Amino acid sequence: MKQYSNLVEAINDLAKRGYTHNFNLKRDCIECVENKLQLHPDEFEIDEVYRFQEMSDVDNESILYAISSAQNNLKGLLVNAFSIYADAASAELVAKLSYTN
Repeated sequence: MKQYSNLVEAINDLAKRGYTHNFNLKRDCIECVENKLQLHPDEFEIDEVYRFQEMSDVDNESILYAISSAQNNLKGLLVNAFSIYADAASAELVAKLSYTN
């Protein structure tokens, strides 16, 4: 897995590698708005995970997921807060997103 110095660098590199769709976290799924598609935990894989923390604010941490769905021929990115501000999600989705390489 590559090392990135910041979130923007990681997003730009992953986009060059084909992760071009944007996912949003919902309660029971991740959603690709541009394709009007919702993926449940058994419909996608997490290929890579990166965490970034702002040096000036230890409470401001983000997590970047590189996600693929073979059955939908789709690769994209999900950016989420990784702290007390993180979005609420179902237990099944949280378990899937807790994946580590």
